[in-house]
Amino acid sequence: MKKAEIFRGVATALITPFRDGEIDYPTLEKLIERQIDAGIDALVIGGTTAEAATLSDEERYELFRRSREYIDGRCKLILGTGTNDTRIAVKHTEYASNLGCDGVLVVTPYYNRGTKDGVVKHYETIAKASGVPVLLYNVPSRTGVNLSIETLEELSENERIVGIKEASDSLDRLVAISGIDGLALYSGNDSQIYPTLSLGGLGVISVVSNLYPRETADICKYFFANNRNKSLETQRKLLSVINALFLETNPAPVKYAMSKKGLCLADMRLPMWLPTKVTRDKIDRVIRAFEG
Repeated sequence: MKKAEIFRGVATALITPFRDGEIDYPTLEKLIERQIDAGIDALVIGGTTAEAATLSDEERYELFRRSREYIDGRCKLILGTGTNDTRIAVKHTEYASNLGCDGVLVVTPYYNRGTKDGVVKHYETIAKASGVPVLLYNVPSRTGVNLSIETLEELSENERIVGIKEASDSLDRLVAISGIDGLALYSGNDSQIYPTLSLGGLGVISVVSNLYPRETADICKYFFANNRNKSLETQRKLLSVINALFLETNPAPVKYAMSKKGLCLADMRLPMWLPTKVTRDKIDRVIRAFEG
């Protein structure tokens, strides 16, 4: 089944910068400009890395509006609209669609942990309400739910559901998902960009690209230019940074690392908090080594 391709390459799951407890929009605009200047293919606004679970509806929608204004069509815009209440996810998706984004990213409903039939109906209801393509987001470490291959095969038959951000740690699952017709595969783990591309995946929705957008984009650019050795080499070089950024719960480490480079404050909303000193020291050492 031929479906729309939302993007190919790297989409940065952009952090939400905060200052004094509020969204720091001047910094957000600078971060977006930095990403676009680095040649990023898409930006995901309002995802897990953006601490979307802590945003009110009003904040979420203003974040969506301002991001669309700042991006102004210069790269693809994907908006995070998922939650564990189908009615609210539909509301977010309708708003995002009407705003004029390129797609929506919908996380598996967490905590409620619906049955297979319930999860399928959840996604079908959201897809029906969406005026733009829908990306599934499977991240069992966060949600407690791992979408079965059977469930993905059923959802792939929906014309509006075009792909999946797969953030489990299973290479077996990547292999299985890569064989599902009508479901584009994107890595949800920065450590698995090259393997995902090798299986026919279209790219990654990335955390490390908040810090190193050009280097992350190079993994995909080299691969698609048939320079696979250079693509793999770039993936390997970034691996120590990637591992350091996931020593504690995302986005605390990446926000800390970005603050050290003067890109934003390390402010987060509780229960997120600054990484421990041991983690901060490790991140500092890894970044010094990476940057030479």
